[in-house]
Amino acid sequence: MKAWLPVISLAGGFVVGYIVFDRFKWAISVEYAPYLSVAALAGLDTVFGGIRAGIEGRFQNDIFASGFLLNTLLAAGLAWLGDKIGVNLALVAVIALGTRVFLNLSLIRRYYLNKLAMARSRQQSDNAASLAPLAQKSE
Repeated sequence: MKAWLPVISLAGGFVVGYIVFDRFKWAISVEYAPYLSVAALAGLDTVFGGIRAGIEGRFQNDIFASGFLLNTLLAAGLAWLGDKIGVNLALVAVIALGTRVFLNLSLIRRYYLNKLAMARSRQQSDNAASLAPLAQKSE
């Protein structure tokens, strides 16, 4: 059950975001938008990393929760620091985190596609095994 925490967190985040931003007509100031976007990307990276860890059987709640909090704060903090020193660290974070998100997503996709292919192969071999006695009788 604990491996579902990243999926539940992602769905909960979308629900909370919808309620806060759409229902209550709350908006983020333009000056804070880059920090929020980098923090959201860091959160997505953590969620997809947690899903991947769950698939691999090495998911831990405490590592996921602390990683989610620290990664989002660090990403937003680096983007803020980059603005203060005149270096676009938000772009660097987007590239690094975006790469990780797509890598984790591709590994998750590959896992489920391989699982589906194995199930189809097993079903075909079971069907062939059940038809083999019929083929022997007709000979």
